[in-house]
Amino acid sequence: MGRVILPLFSGLSTGLSLIVAIGAQNAFVLRQGIQRSHVAIVVAVCAVSDLLLILLGVAGIGVLLDRAPAALVVIRWAGAAFLATYGALAARRAIRGEQLDDVAAKPPLSRAAVLGTCLAFTWLNPHVYLDTVLLLGSLAAAHGESGRWWFAAGAGLGSIAWFSALGTGARFLTSVFRRRTAWRVLDAGIAVVMLTLAVLLVA
Repeated sequence: MGRVILPLFSGLSTGLSLIVAIGAQNAFVLRQGIQRSHVAIVVAVCAVSDLLLILLGVAGIGVLLDRAPAALVVIRWAGAAFLATYGALAARRAIRGEQLDDVAAKPPLSRAAVLGTCLAFTWLNPHVYLDTVLLLGSLAAAHGESGRWWFAAGAGLGSIAWFSALGTGARFLTSVFRRRTAWRVLDAGIAVVMLTLAVLLVA
């Protein structure tokens, strides 16, 4: 039993420690959850993407990425450009000011736009290849041939639980975000996070 519980709990705690942080992906999930716009799609895309990356890392593809640094360079610059653009849009929203009624009056992003944005936040983030693929893959290998898959299951469970809680729990902040100031603070925070990450990626 210990051969299952230990790697499962280790994967769960490690996965949560990596994913529960202020970042581009979490900020996007939070905003969509507050707007109640395509939340199920956003949560599903983030969780499934994380699960695929975890499985790739545990399967050993992290070794291949480690030997192909040019691939990470391309991903880094593409990710920086995407983050800078999204950060600039968030900064513009913060300057203009919004409130929940204003947001609700706007036409919501299409499913395709939400899907594309969500995929970009995940797959154009080079840190996800270093943390989720390389780091988790290496830690999983320490649990042996069978234990590493239980480690992957724990990390995947943590990802599903976190994104589900973040996306569905954001609706409880609705009353707060009826105020224009709250949206300005959120968008300003998102802009700072996005632009900072963009600079750090290419620095």
